[in-house]
Amino acid sequence: MMSSGMTTAVNVTRNPDAEWVLRAAKETGIPGRALRAYVAAAVTVNAAAPACGIGWNTLASVGFVETAHGTYGGGSLTASGQVSRPVTGPVLNGAGFAAITDTDAGVLDGDTRWDRAVGPMQFIPSTWKLVGRDGNGDGTADPFNIDDAALSAATYLCAGGRDLTTADGWTDAIYAYNQSDAYIRKVRDQATAYASKTSTGG
Repeated sequence: MMSSGMTTAVNVTRNPDAEWVLRAAKETGIPGRALRAYVAAAVTVNAAAPACGIGWNTLASVGFVETAHGTYGGGSLTASGQVSRPVTGPVLNGAGFAAITDTDAGVLDGDTRWDRAVGPMQFIPSTWKLVGRDGNGDGTADPFNIDDAALSAATYLCAGGRDLTTADGWTDAIYAYNQSDAYIRKVRDQATAYASKTSTGG
């Protein structure tokens, strides 16, 4: 799949395997801009933590289940990887969801009373503060940018020395992202489907 020498999503288009990204986007229905970010994030994190073994399809599946790759609510991704409109999750006020009082003074989620998950990979502001990464090399970690969000998600999923090539390690990682058995099943099924639809799984 992707080879060495790619440290940020910006480099994906210069990678000789860019044709694979174009082909896989058609085969899976994943927006090409999002797929580039997922592949770049997996390559980058696996280079830094080879024991993790995270696949692009796992990141893509999380992105699909969370926000349909940033398109939830009719949005899209710009050429630079920004969501075309703010993507925020439900108010986390304890009504059907966890109760998380505001941790960012509303800077990211626009809510000064309760937190809301933000961006294409749906990070809670307090979690973003801990794991937010700059995936596109512009000097800023922005949860509304797919390059930054994908790299941050990969970093989060691989935290603690997890090995995502094992069933237990993979399940533990997804459970850490969202503590729901139904969520794990959705991500697993989507990840399997993405791998089977492409010329190169992973």
